[in-house]
Order: sequence, then structure tokens, then C-alpha cells
Amino acid sequence: MINDVAPLQLGKYNRLQVIKELDFGLYLDGFEGEEILIPRVYVPEGTEIGQFLDVFIYRDSEDRLIATTLKPFVTVGEFAYLKVKDVSKLGVFLDWGLMKDLFVPFGEQLSKMAVGRSYLVYIYIDEETQRIVASAKIDKFLPEVDPIFNERDEVELLPYEYTELGIKALINKCKIGVIYKNEAFRNVNLGEFTIGYIKKIRDDGKIDLALGKIGFDRIDNLKQVILSSLHAQKGFLPYNDKTDAEVIYSNLQMSKKDFKKAIGGLYKDKVISIQDNGIYIIQSE
Repeated sequence: MINDVAPLQLGKYNRLQVIKELDFGLYLDGFEGEEILIPRVYVPEGTEIGQFLDVFIYRDSEDRLIATTLKPFVTVGEFAYLKVKDVSKLGVFLDWGLMKDLFVPFGEQLSKMAVGRSYLVYIYIDEETQRIVASAKIDKFLPEVDPIFNERDEVELLPYEYTELGIKALINKCKIGVIYKNEAFRNVNLGEFTIGYIKKIRDDGKIDLALGKIGFDRIDNLKQVILSSLHAQKGFLPYNDKTDAEVIYSNLQMSKKDFKKAIGGLYKDKVISIQDNGIYIIQSE
């Protein structure tokens, strides 16, 4: 959100008034006598003294406050999945959409971060240096009190890491859960928000996730997937309960177990017929 009242918010968007113009840019009123430069390259055409601009505030390489109309991928107080651009003696630098890269100190890395790879990080202001930095130690930025979830809840997921068990994902920006690899029956792109569901809440508070709806709602959804495929293929699909599981997964993005439940439901509803060579949609009279 844009901040249109004092005080100035570092690492966030602010609405500031133009108070001075120079050849290399404009100066904005940063409150309490602070003048903040927005370089000429970021000034919208036709901007005049007295106008207000919506700008993002950060620090340049000399720790001076600077304004830009560019929109970074993330702001202070948020999580993001960002790529490492460079490594220094003190840490790594992430691409966050601005000319000055985002710094992650070595002490804020869970493991050695490599150039070209992306990681889930939290963006915050370091109290000692007052600089905008990032941390890969996600757990310490999650709420101390677990949020209240119920099984079958629909949630927003940010998948961010493959593990031996499956895919770790950030749930509603406040809790970590796991999508087990044998239940990831559709493509999952790390770093892209997606909708998921709470499958199980364990006694230790850990959460199992699902990409599709749970229970009867999930099977109803899979029935619609099969029907859509049938219509797209002129009423016939060359799959039945004897089809190899990998073929079903590759073409329909569901397990064979779920496929059998879904076609069983469609058969019971008299929507399809099941033959030796596949399934046919039953055309209504």
C-alpha cells in the first residue's frame, strides 16, 4: 500500500511531494527536513514541482535514501522467491527488480547459496545498519503462535524447495507445509503462488498439503477434469482401470487410484461407459 502520511517508510511505497528540480533529478519531501532524490531516469514525463509521486524508498550504494518509480518484486515485511546474482566475501546478492541488488548476509543463509539458484527469503530492515536485507532463515519470521487451520481449508501456497519427501511450501505467508511427491499430480513451479488445501494437521503441528480438493469435493473436481478431456477428444479417452498408472498421470495429472474413483462415479451417474479400449461419453437423447 502507498503511504501518504509521515513518517517515511523505508523499503515500502510512499506518496511524496516534489519540492525541487535539478538537472539530474527531482527532490521529494521526505518529512522532518529530509530531501530524497529520485533520479531523472525514474521521473514520469511532465512531472512538476508540487505534484505527488508514488515511489519506493531504499538506500543506494552510499547508504543515501533514494526514490524510484520502479516496482521491486517484494517489499519489506514480505516473503519472496528470488534468484542469486552474485556472491561476495560477506554474503550474496539477489535480484529483486532494482538496480541495487538485495543483500543476504552469510549469517542469514541456511546453507551456501549459489549463483543462478533461487531461494525463499524474508525481507526486513537490519536494526544495526538500517539497511534493507533478506534472510533465508524463514522460521524465525513466522508467527510464534501457529495460525488456525482446519483440514480441507483452501489456502494460498508458495512452493519453494524440493526435498526427499516432496515440495515444501509457504502457507498463507505464515506457516510451512509439505506436498508429498507421490501426491503432486500437476505441475508445480517453485516461486509461483498457487491454490492448495490442508490435507492433514499432525499432532506435532506439521501440515500435509494437497494440490486438489479433499474428499468428495476432490473427486467431483477430477470427474470434471475427465469430462472436459472427453469433450476435447470427441467423447473418447483410451484409458480405463487397466491403463498403466504413469500413462494416466502423464495425460490427466491424477493418480490411477483417483482416476478409478472418478470414472466409477461417472459410470454410476450414467455419464460414461467403460469399454476394453477406453471410456466413452454417453450422449443424451
